[in-house]
Amino acid sequence: MDCLENSGKRTLVSISIPVLNEADNLDALYQRLNSVAAIMAPKCDLEFVFTDNHSDDATWRKLSDFAARDSRVRAIRFSKNVGFQRSILANYMHTSGDAVMQIDADLQDPPELLEEFFGLWQSGNRVVYGIRRGRRENFFINKFRQFGYWFIDSISEYPIPRDVGDFRLMDRAVIDALVKFKSPNPYLRGIIAGLGFSQVGVVYDREARLAGVSKFGLSRLIRLGLTAIFNHSAIPLRIASLIGGAMLVMSAVGAAYFVILKLLDPDLPQGLASIHVLVLFGIGLQSFLLGIIGEYLLRIYLILRSEPVAIVDEVLNFSKADLKL
Repeated sequence: MDCLENSGKRTLVSISIPVLNEADNLDALYQRLNSVAAIMAPKCDLEFVFTDNHSDDATWRKLSDFAARDSRVRAIRFSKNVGFQRSILANYMHTSGDAVMQIDADLQDPPELLEEFFGLWQSGNRVVYGIRRGRRENFFINKFRQFGYWFIDSISEYPIPRDVGDFRLMDRAVIDALVKFKSPNPYLRGIIAGLGFSQVGVVYDREARLAGVSKFGLSRLIRLGLTAIFNHSAIPLRIASLIGGAMLVMSAVGAAYFVILKLLDPDLPQGLASIHVLVLFGIGLQSFLLGIIGEYLLRIYLILRSEPVAIVDEVLNFSKADLKL
């Protein structure tokens, strides 16, 4: 993968940037992207593709200013907030580079690592991802993330790299394979890990957010983790079956025990309280197991409903023919 492809065209790398209310970060981000473009100029060309997840601050106005003076800046604004993972997928669908690098607008992931990522891609790796050695955030949230990465990897149908987010560079072949998936609630790092291809990680230290507040609180982390579990593991369903079987065995043993006890002691008092406890426990357990099954059924229903990944409201430096949503 040289600077010039076999067709004689220069290699193009797309920088994919999903944004939501990131107006305070965009000026610094654009400056650093320009610096990276200057460093990479001997090796490749860059384009900067933004997807605005229906921000309600000055994000779209700033992107419009950038796009008006820089044709490398291309942007899509959604008609509503479609969620972080779907906004990333929609972004990938509208990139045109031979390789695509995704970064967050808050500059926690340094765009300057493109040079190292690009070199590893040229060496034949189809996916190059960042491995977070350290991150400046709340201690509890950090440990919760680490536990989540470990747990998801442990029960997934295939290995998912730990301490890895969405900071990565991917070959066009990986992008083309990725956009074929029809998951309404994608967990992209899981899908990409399951695609195969040659993949390699680069260890780095994640910086603190430059400005603004994180969009990923504890509740959103939990929802993302549940998406990862239900999308990439059948173990919850198997656990439900095992628990149901175990409860049947326990019920049979318990019934036999009380029958024998009654035969040995006909005057044994009625156990009204224990019956109530057992009934309530059984109802609660069944509700829990039905909830697990319902999560999988919901995903089947959403796939059958076949909603678009996102609906485009406005575009910058895109033509209608370029839109793929």
